Amino acid sequence: MLKVKILLIGPSECGKTVLANFLSDTVETIEADYSPTQGVRILEFESQHLGSGSKDSACEVELWDCAGDFKYEACWPALMKDSNGVVIVFNPDIPSHLKEVETWYSTFISSQGLAVGQCLLIAHHKPGSGADTSRPQLASQLNKLSLIHSNLEEDAEDVRQEFRRYLGNVVQTLSESREREEMSIIA
Repeated sequence: MLKVKILLIGPSECGKTVLANFLSDTVETIEADYSPTQGVRILEFESQHLGSGSKDSACEVELWDCAGDFKYEACWPALMKDSNGVVIVFNPDIPSHLKEVETWYSTFISSQGLAVGQCLLIAHHKPGSGADTSRPQLASQLNKLSLIHSNLEEDAEDVRQEFRRYLGNVVQTLSESREREEMSIIA
């Protein structure tokens, strides 16, 4: 079974840990108390029934829930090492998050040269925010990335399905890369 390392990044207090706990089935209930992540938390789980045409219908996932505080910036190169995908989470209701997403993109995605299918934007709405599900005004380079809206109170299973579809894209990209590498060795 293929193992993938996915970084969950974004501004402080945007809901990364709540999403990480939900996507990994770590907790039964969604907690509202805020406790900032110190550095990184690594959650490991298996994901079945990936929404892609890939041969593998499952993968082992290391979901790295990364702190959003820039005081951990010195650790970012270590976090990025051997990552297979990046999910940027932000709260679209906070204007500073829309600008900060550009920094996360250039640091974690552009610098690694990740393919579009290895990246995902999640506009995470806090409970009771009256979620606006239109595409937020983001920098032009971000418009090519897939974007999903997340409101775990209203559409939790949709979020899970979209994340599985994203994992399917990452697995397919990795499988294709591995096949190309094997063919270059044979040739």
